[in-house]
Amino acid sequence: MERLPWHVAIIMDGNGRWAKSKGLPRIEGHRVGMEKIRRITELCQEKGIKILTLYAFSKQNWNRPRQEVEFLMQRFEDYLDREADNLMEKGIRFQVIGRVQELSPSLRKKIREVTQRTKINEDFFLNLAINYGGQEEIVDAVRRISVLVREEKLLPRAIDVELFKRYLYTPDLPYPDLLIRTGGEMRVSNFLLWQIAYTEFWFTSVFWPDFDEEHLEVALRD
Repeated sequence: MERLPWHVAIIMDGNGRWAKSKGLPRIEGHRVGMEKIRRITELCQEKGIKILTLYAFSKQNWNRPRQEVEFLMQRFEDYLDREADNLMEKGIRFQVIGRVQELSPSLRKKIREVTQRTKINEDFFLNLAINYGGQEEIVDAVRRISVLVREEKLLPRAIDVELFKRYLYTPDLPYPDLLIRTGGEMRVSNFLLWQIAYTEFWFTSVFWPDFDEEHLEVALRD
């Protein structure tokens, strides 16, 4: 890229295949993948990137085996317990995007606590997409706008691109400059569909647990 991206989004794909390639259970791939989040967050912050949005769990991921889903949900809780102090130390503001209301009460509680605790931070913004779908985000925005129209608080002719953005999950953040997808697939998988209209894409066959500074450097340089 000609300039350093302000906002990088990553589809963290390949945990299961990474584990399979090493003769390990799929959940081991997810465990290592969760540990990678801190490393990549720190690298992005060190390089001067200001916003990182990570696709951690899609709406479609609920169709995976129950044991795998339960493992992932517990790992998210563990991540929040483990990383809260580090996020404060590094000046990172944290939030989850997605249909948070559909998550377990215990996970919702931890998300609220960490979000509230880190909201004073301004050095770096970390968005974790959990129970997220780009189509669902657009539908949710339409629903919120339609309520205003029905209550005669908003005229239909006043609806434009800028107004619509205000009803997305991240209304105050700029759209991604760069979208990275690990794991070899070349599709966006219902991620940030509205926000990536003008985003540059970079795909790599490297599995997420193996993704590191050298790969990030290539993505930023290309």
